[in-house]
Amino acid sequence: MGILWTIIIGFIAGVIAKFIMPGDKEPSGFILTTILGIVGAFVATYLGQSLGWYRPGEGAGLIGAVVGAIIVLFVYGLFAGRQRRSI
Repeated sequence: MGILWTIIIGFIAGVIAKFIMPGDKEPSGFILTTILGIVGAFVATYLGQSLGWYRPGEGAGLIGAVVGAIIVLFVYGLFAGRQRRSI
């Protein structure tokens, strides 16, 4: 149930993160935004477990997932910006 919950929270977090951090470099598609949100939720879960904020098997909450999704969107924007400039 933990992975399923992380995916659901990541889906919601991706949408919220896109509203918080709009821009040209970030993905504009709904599917890509939600996938990056899910990745952000997994990043937040992994970092939270590594830092001792979450117990093993416990997923990140909504706030942690939103922060993780914003970090992933920021990193995606950095790489997408570099690829566009080099062309």
